[in-house]
Amino acid sequence: MTTTTPVTERDLHAYMDGQIEDSVHRATVEKYLAANPEEAERLRAYARIEEVLRNGVGAIAAEPVPGKLSAAVLRSRRRSYWPKVAAGIGWVALGAVIGWSIRGANLPQADPLHQALVMPALVAHAVYTPEVRHPVEVSAQEEKHLAAWLTKRLGAKVTIPPLQEAGFALVGGRLLPANDGSPAAQFMYEDDSGKRLTLYVRRMQHGDSQVAFRYDVREGVGVFYWIDTSFAYALSGELTRDQLLVAARVAYRALNP
Repeated sequence: MTTTTPVTERDLHAYMDGQIEDSVHRATVEKYLAANPEEAERLRAYARIEEVLRNGVGAIAAEPVPGKLSAAVLRSRRRSYWPKVAAGIGWVALGAVIGWSIRGANLPQADPLHQALVMPALVAHAVYTPEVRHPVEVSAQEEKHLAAWLTKRLGAKVTIPPLQEAGFALVGGRLLPANDGSPAAQFMYEDDSGKRLTLYVRRMQHGDSQVAFRYDVREGVGVFYWIDTSFAYALSGELTRDQLLVAARVAYRALNP
């Protein structure tokens, strides 16, 4: 009787990192992924996150992380590995790594919103849009509760803009930490084909003035971002610039009736 060794989370991430040398073991993992497309998509999402981070911080990513922070991240990896880190337990540590890596760096973009808004929005988009069973923390059926809860946590009235005019319905939302540890929110929308948009929202704590629409694209994900009153917004999706602009304008009008 042949016993099949179960594929563990450690195996999946060793496979993603190219660290499985045994061909039989590697074939077992590949067979598992072929039979579990949700798991395969989850690994592809983590690969996209890594690519976004590499492109965002460039050569700075190769610099050594401060000792205490490095030890904290390693402890987190030993306990939970990437899925739980990305799902929330280690998100603050991840944000700290992003923030530390970018801080003070002479990046090609001089726009400070890339550190505070765009990169966290892209990472959150890459983490949660592939999720099938748990894409949001609070569903659209509890929209009033979601808005009230996030208003309390972010410290100012949070409005969830409807995007039906652009062809996208609200899926729900969740609470996230921003790169400086302050609370942020993510709202997810979906069209009839299953394509998803996310709107990342955070308070700007340093008296940032109003910023008109700006656009960036990383790894096929476009982002329109802006500051309006006390909030900063980043709308992300795998759409063309013109398609995403339509949705961004719909969101802006809903937020400024």
